[in-house]
Amino acid sequence: MIYTVTLNPSLDYYLSLPALHPGTLHRVQDAQLLPGGKGVNVAIVLSRLGVPVRALGFAAGHTGALLTTLLREIGLDTDFVTVPDGMTRLNVKVSTESETELNGAGPDIPSDAFETLLRKMDGLEPDDILVLSGSAPASLPADAYNQLAQRAQARGAHIVADTTGQRLTDLLPCRPFLIKPNALELSEVSGQTADTVAERAAQARQLQALGARNVLVSCGAEGAVLVTEGGDILTGQAPQGAVRSTVGAGDSMVAGFLAGWLGGGSYEAALRLGLSAGSATAFRDGLAERGDIDRLLSETHVTA
Repeated sequence: MIYTVTLNPSLDYYLSLPALHPGTLHRVQDAQLLPGGKGVNVAIVLSRLGVPVRALGFAAGHTGALLTTLLREIGLDTDFVTVPDGMTRLNVKVSTESETELNGAGPDIPSDAFETLLRKMDGLEPDDILVLSGSAPASLPADAYNQLAQRAQARGAHIVADTTGQRLTDLLPCRPFLIKPNALELSEVSGQTADTVAERAAQARQLQALGARNVLVSCGAEGAVLVTEGGDILTGQAPQGAVRSTVGAGDSMVAGFLAGWLGGGSYEAALRLGLSAGSATAFRDGLAERGDIDRLLSETHVTA
């Protein structure tokens, strides 16, 4: 079983309009209200790929109740900790000739709610996978992800980390099975720019030396680089297509990678499915459906 944790989930309001001019009235062409948050996105794509998954995190107030309802309506298994005060954040994503995002602040999470989430880690079993993704409300302890990771590892679970900056580096001593920085985040963590496969692989190995087992670097239209715990370097070429939105593409890559790896333990298959899932999301509005991913598999190539 895969469990995803989203400490700061959201309701994402997607708006499409020809152009955005501050200070003027706009009439929206299309609007959608969808569940959001990196771990939530991973869980949705995993479920569409037929992988058993349960979404964990916090759901606050009326917006949190609506988030849970929307996820259950699409058939996702959820086990959020209910926070009675405050509200699950609302994010606004405006799509014109470019993307503009307005992300709300998360609610205050009381210590007893965090303790409840920690206790849920005791239900994990050996070889389960715990995906820790995204940001955290400021009210949580700075080491919240570490506490969750250590509790899960005590049960024999594997950790996947898709977060940034200090939160990512703090998790490396937990020896996560997989981390997925994008090229910019990789450079920020290492303190050096990297433009070639060799340079990105070298930076990934620095993170392995600090504890990461497998490092998957997403590189947008350039594809991805995977440095495995066995020392192999795999490069993936993304399929060609018109990018509609990058929101959720990295999360979809994580979901596809895990689904591919669980399907046979092949890192090549995992990278191909991860790239296909990430691209399928980038080429449409909303998260990729299974049919989108399957159609792109034949156009996705991986080399060692």
